[in-house]
Amino acid sequence: MAGHGTFMWNELITDDPERCTSFFRALIGWETREMEMPSGVYTVFQAGGQDVGGMVKMADGQGANMPPHWISYIDVEDVDDAAAKVEGLGGALKMGPQDIPGIGRFCVIADPGGAVVALITRAAG
Repeated sequence: MAGHGTFMWNELITDDPERCTSFFRALIGWETREMEMPSGVYTVFQAGGQDVGGMVKMADGQGANMPPHWISYIDVEDVDDAAAKVEGLGGALKMGPQDIPGIGRFCVIADPGGAVVALITRAAG
């Protein structure tokens, strides 16, 4: 399994999951499976039986402030420690560390140029 400093997941945040599912199935043949999460249904994209990314529906009203988009996750040893360093290094903390039950702990940052990425420490197990 990949480790600290590696890109490990890509996620689509959209206001129309059904349309996006149909699009990616037809375009590149992705299959999907759904998982129940505390925030609602999470769709996992699969290629050749392997999980390759995910999709979540935007919260109501979220689309007014942010267009649908993809976000990449970078694996880090300690997301809280990494988040604490972001601003001192010229970046911006966009969403502070929070838990995803059974998955891990993540935050969303912007680098000094404004590009956004998520950092994640996966749950043990």
